Amino acid sequence: MAAAVSVDPFATAVDLLRALREKQVSAVELLDLYIGRVERYDTAVNAVVERDFDRAREAAREADAARARGDDGPLLGLPLTLKESVNVAGLRTTAGNEEWRDARVDFDAPVTRAVKAAGGVIFGKTNVPPMLADWQSDNPNYGRTNNPWDLRRSPGGSSGGSAAALAAGMTGLEWGSDIGGSIRVPAAFCGVFGHRPSDSAVARSGQMPMVPMPNPSTAMGVQGPLARGAEDLELFFDLAAGPDTGEDVGWRLVLPPARADSLAGLRVAVLPSIEWVEIDAEISAAIDGLAANLAKAGAKVETAAPALFRDFRDHHRKYMTLLNAIMSARTPREQRMIIAAPDPHDDEFTKATRAGVMLEAADYIGLFTERELYRQSYRDFFRDWDILLAPITIVPSFEHRGLGSMAHWTLEINGRTVPYTSQLVYPGIATFSGQPATAFPLGLTKAGMPIGAQAIGPYLEDRTTLRFAQLVEREFGGFQRPPGYED
Repeated sequence: MAAAVSVDPFATAVDLLRALREKQVSAVELLDLYIGRVERYDTAVNAVVERDFDRAREAAREADAARARGDDGPLLGLPLTLKESVNVAGLRTTAGNEEWRDARVDFDAPVTRAVKAAGGVIFGKTNVPPMLADWQSDNPNYGRTNNPWDLRRSPGGSSGGSAAALAAGMTGLEWGSDIGGSIRVPAAFCGVFGHRPSDSAVARSGQMPMVPMPNPSTAMGVQGPLARGAEDLELFFDLAAGPDTGEDVGWRLVLPPARADSLAGLRVAVLPSIEWVEIDAEISAAIDGLAANLAKAGAKVETAAPALFRDFRDHHRKYMTLLNAIMSARTPREQRMIIAAPDPHDDEFTKATRAGVMLEAADYIGLFTERELYRQSYRDFFRDWDILLAPITIVPSFEHRGLGSMAHWTLEINGRTVPYTSQLVYPGIATFSGQPATAFPLGLTKAGMPIGAQAIGPYLEDRTTLRFAQLVEREFGGFQRPPGYED
């Protein structure tokens, strides 16, 4: 049973740490609270799939002893979970792949080391789809994770277990990864916050049962925090930000401050509609409503996009081609698949996305040149703007599809049928060129499901998008707890 403590399990990590520092609760008591909630609610949700309660209790006792000595740390005594694909020595890391069902690692990921050094108490890992390649979190090893808002629906993916555990009040903080919206989509589906860091701002190694060092299969893919509060994102980001394995001997990361501390005067560009991508009307309305509120608060708000984007087809074609090559490189040969995202109006587009796993080496290198052109376009754009406000999902959380080939699935949006993989368009707008992007909640649909959006910012100016999410949370509201998960 959960410990009889007065601390709210849905509190932000910042507030939980304050309670620990003020000795309103001990680390052991707080851990027992979350373990009790996992035991009570996770049979239905199935988010915390790799559990490490015994070692966590030992770490919590050590945290309490350290605090009794007068010590402190950024996460001292805070119970938290990590995405299943992130390596924790002694635990399984399967990435949802049945062939890796029993794979255990003997090393910690950089973020795991950072959490332990900061006094955090890791008590489990959260569910993912096979090879982190879906916006659901269902796999042969652990089964299906359900959205706490509606168990019939997906929590998103690939960090779906992360977002579900947060939304159900079963963990204090979370860590995921993102190459196709895998932090931002679950955040939107479950009504929490998530941050995709700038490329190179956070170590990208230590994920999946692979060698513990960076490699080309981590291109475009980043790791980052998910949380119930926008301040929590910055707390965890600050802890993890810095060089990767082997680079830490030579450089340190010094990021500029946020461009603004208030909405007044902030320059917010709203991404123009992409005519060939259908988006749910309630999501569009929520973003339009936020834009109107930002303008009332004194922000400069206009519709604009980087010059190189044009109608977005060229950008998405290149993103998909590189994504397919990278996802294939990190997947066992016999399991490789093509993530098709066909545009019904462009046969060449379809051919290009399906050609991603057949790139010649020169073509692969050429795509990185294309990335630099888009990065320059973003640099030019962010001379005039501070934030690019955009959708992150084209539909609220959908009903479970089960395991299978998502290339053949569809979504119903505004009465129209669209390819399931059209969902990749909006995540890719930040991913291809490595921009930081913060996902934040924007209320609920008429059916009671969360809506989210993303704030994209200048490269290595993560503090600007993080601060924007904090300001939006403060002025217009943030996380709401789903019904049915009370103490």
